[in-house]
Amino acid sequence: DDGRREVRVEERTIELTNTEYRILRYLASKPGRVRTRPDILEAIGEGHVLERTVDVHVASLRRKLADGGAWIETVRGVGYRAREPR
Repeated sequence: DDGRREVRVEERTIELTNTEYRILRYLASKPGRVRTRPDILEAIGEGHVLERTVDVHVASLRRKLADGGAWIETVRGVGYRAREPR
């Protein structure tokens, strides 16, 4: 839900912060495409923060989504991508 920054994973409704929600939408918009940290920051409008801030938000997303967060893959030394549906 865009207005409330909520996602549903199985039967659970999970509230996300604005930043977490924007990162999730950005990664999910092109599954399989690697997104660099600077690309993510630019896309979510957070251009003047440390790139590692993305890592903190992705870790938080993975915790909140539990098994649902497993589809967010780390591309070592580059950034992240959403795993393509099988």
